[in-house]
This record gives sequence, C-alpha cells and structure tokens, in this order.
Amino acid sequence: MTSLVLTVIAPDKPGLVELLSQTIADNGGNWLESSMSRLAGKFAGILIVSITEDQAEPLIDALQKLESQGLRVLIARSQIQPASTDSNSITLELIGHDKPGIVREISQALSRYHINVERLSTELVSGSMSAEELFKADAELTVPAGVDLDDLQQSLEAIANDLMVDITLN
Repeated sequence: MTSLVLTVIAPDKPGLVELLSQTIADNGGNWLESSMSRLAGKFAGILIVSITEDQAEPLIDALQKLESQGLRVLIARSQIQPASTDSNSITLELIGHDKPGIVREISQALSRYHINVERLSTELVSGSMSAEELFKADAELTVPAGVDLDDLQQSLEAIANDLMVDITLN
C-alpha cells in the first residue's frame, strides 16, 4: 500500500466532496483522513488516500483530470512514518486581538525548541464584549522529550505579553 496526500482547491460549490470521493472510490482508493474548509469563497482541503501501488497511477491520472471540472488537485506520495516514542504531545490555545505577525512569532518560538506543529487551526471571531475581531488559534504539537516545558511556557508567555494575546499549553 502507498499513501497519497492530496491538496485540493476549487471555487466553492455543492458537490465537490462527492466528485472527489467518487473519483477516489472508482479508482480503488480508500479515503483516510481529511480536513476541508470554505476559505474566502474557495473550497480547500487536504486528505490522505491509501491505495495499492499498482492502482496509484490510474488514480493520480483520474484526479488530475478533475481540473477540467474546476477542482485542482496537487498529489504527493508518502510513506507512513512511525510515531516517535521520544516525544510529548501538547496543545496550544491562543486568543487575542488580531494583528499581523502572531503566527510568525509563535512558530519561530516553537521552531527554536524543535517542536513540530502536527495540526494548526486559526480563525477570526467577534469579541463577546465588542465588535473587534479576535484571532484564535488551536494547535497540536509534538515536543521532543528533552524540552523543558516550563522554559517553553515562559518563552511563550513573553511573546504573549508582547503580542497582547493569551496562550495556554495543555
């Protein structure tokens, strides 16, 4: 078996997931994991498809032909990597007034500790007491076993103070 990581984008309209899933099923693929959203009027997503090696090329060809129907598909082959047992999983939650640079500042700090961002979800939400937009982020992180979590917390709190956001690690 091989895995295909698909990135898809199209002008949003009903039926795109059905078109994609039917193409995958018709060509022997198995839809495993996905994350899809409507962003700025576009349908965008990423998913993993499992397929036998001998069926991979026909599926890739069929997926690429979907562009004629407005669905662009970028395909990358991947081998499943075993999870590291020498790490810890933590979550990061952030909320604060929206301003440029929040993701950059946090990701730079995480990179200094060699922390891998496994999942990141961000959104703008209306403040409960005002109409101001708040930036909200939720992330699942893989932290190498040797990282001092108290030191990481202090580093992120310093950034949070500068950016005037609240950060919580769990």
